[in-house]
Amino acid sequence: MPVREDFLPVSREDMLERGWYYYDFLLVTGDAYVDHPSFGTAVISRVLEKRGFRVAVLSQPDWHDTAAFLAMGRPRFGVLINAGNIDSMVAHYSVAKRRRTRDAYTPGGVPGRRPDRAVIVYANRAREAFPGIPIVIGGIEASLRRFAHYDYWDDAVRRSVLEDSGADLLSYGMGERSMTEIALRLKKGEKIYEMKNIRGTCFLAKDPGECAFENALTLPSFERVRDDRRAYAQAAFLQQNENDHVRGRALIQPTGSRFLIQNPPALPLEGKELDAVFDLPYARWYHPDYEAQGGVAAIEEVRFSIIHNRGCFGACNFCALALHQGRYVSARSRESILREAEKIVSDPDFKGYIHDVGGPTANFDHPACKKQKEHGACPNRQCLFPTPCPNLDADERSYLETLRKLRALPGVKKVFIRSGIRFDYMLRDKDDSFFRELVRHHVSGQLKVAPEHISPRVLHYMGKPFADVYDRFCRKYYELSEACGKEQYLVPYLMSSHPGSGLKEAIDLACYLRENRLKPEQVQDFYPTPGTLSTAMYYTGLDPRDMTPVFVARTPEDKAMQRALLQSADPKNFGLVRKALRLAGREDLIGTGKHCLVPPEKGAKKASVPGKPAKTADRRPDRGGKQKTARGGNKSRAGRR
Repeated sequence: MPVREDFLPVSREDMLERGWYYYDFLLVTGDAYVDHPSFGTAVISRVLEKRGFRVAVLSQPDWHDTAAFLAMGRPRFGVLINAGNIDSMVAHYSVAKRRRTRDAYTPGGVPGRRPDRAVIVYANRAREAFPGIPIVIGGIEASLRRFAHYDYWDDAVRRSVLEDSGADLLSYGMGERSMTEIALRLKKGEKIYEMKNIRGTCFLAKDPGECAFENALTLPSFERVRDDRRAYAQAAFLQQNENDHVRGRALIQPTGSRFLIQNPPALPLEGKELDAVFDLPYARWYHPDYEAQGGVAAIEEVRFSIIHNRGCFGACNFCALALHQGRYVSARSRESILREAEKIVSDPDFKGYIHDVGGPTANFDHPACKKQKEHGACPNRQCLFPTPCPNLDADERSYLETLRKLRALPGVKKVFIRSGIRFDYMLRDKDDSFFRELVRHHVSGQLKVAPEHISPRVLHYMGKPFADVYDRFCRKYYELSEACGKEQYLVPYLMSSHPGSGLKEAIDLACYLRENRLKPEQVQDFYPTPGTLSTAMYYTGLDPRDMTPVFVARTPEDKAMQRALLQSADPKNFGLVRKALRLAGREDLIGTGKHCLVPPEKGAKKASVPGKPAKTADRRPDRGGKQKTARGGNKSRAGRR
């Protein structure tokens, strides 16, 4: 296991052990300190260290006073703040707004070690501790809350987190370039309020003319989007549409007497630059101080896994990646991936199994098309939705060759793929070698995929491929599994209550699951997280893409009924399912017939005719009579996202 000296300082004693009597940056984070490239704190601190800066890490400090912030003294150049790998409100609360009982990013899983809205709280406390010092906020919480945004927990539109935090700059997206430039300019003596031309940053100005980039686009003001849902939807669409490093313009949003100015996105790291980030001397473990507290569970998901790409041109409407990492995909070199694999193999606890070689979408390792690098992602066209673009470069040969090289490493028994596979992209690849080798070599009994739903209406609002594509994928998956003598299953991610989903659509999905003998043990209820188009739909009742009305299930009972329908085989859900079916006029699905979803109440007169065909989803899989998905039986689970 790594020793204390393998980590950056977390105390005054650590600094003195290194011979430090000063340091440059204090990096405050809401997570436990895990020095692994899957954690933003580790990446930014190591990138700055590589450029010669002294960085101290303040992890999950007591925010009730300034004592923890002052313990290592005043940094020379500034304080850098993130909430952790997850938005602090998502980390604390379930979609039902109940307090979570465990936190995988805290030692021992103990909840409550970071405040709600951690970026705001930490920044305000840092300002109190170090008056006049530059404060820069970043990470997923700051990135997704950089504009005026709907906050699910307040059920209201909040101002930009930059305004509420009182920070000087906000670094959004993947921050290696912007944070390095900020640090270097501070070192040269430049004032933080003079840094108005750094890509990938936001700042507050008294005059919109302070924007350093031409052709800036003005968004509806905070006050307008707060009071006018149509204006909110328009702003959300513009934010997504301009989030491209090639063609994206600067955005200006008036807020009170000031203006939030977002500079265009930072250029993505590619090739040797991305390799260099992953080659930094990470300890690849949590800080030793946490051992006595039970360790940090989050490391187990990534300890023997490899990130090979960034960005996702799938751009599902409910996913935060479109606004955070962007649609442009960049990937590491094969040599860099193999170097990391060799580090994993050398770990004494490694048992021969690489758990994942993935990223936002595992089987993307290059831009969506040949023109995207020069011209950017198309402003009014998604690469895979509603159908794949004719220019899509569906080629998985390079990714497959990387997997082959990993499989051949001494000490490696198996290489699995557990992060998202985009199955519609796989079907577009004219060479099915990747599909065949995926099934033969890279599935650990179950492959997780994300159809999310089967209703064309709901999938339209999600920005996901329609159900017939998923059904074709299922058929081929089981055919290939059978051909190589393997009994393997698909684990479908399913989502209830997404905008556009009413009881009819939930019933269609429930019938689909019954027909295919799928019994998901877990279902993800739609979670309106800041910054996504689906959250804009949830708040406004409008589709930002065309401003048409969207049905939204809002009440706890509506959401509970949809969730129960997707788990209609569970006896504890029978009451809710019966209620939903009666409200929808589908009493024909209550009874003992094969087509029914739930039995009648005890003593009730049977309301079904055995063998009566059910009204099912808009699209059914053609199983050729073999019911391939039935292979999963009760073993099939819809996991949590």
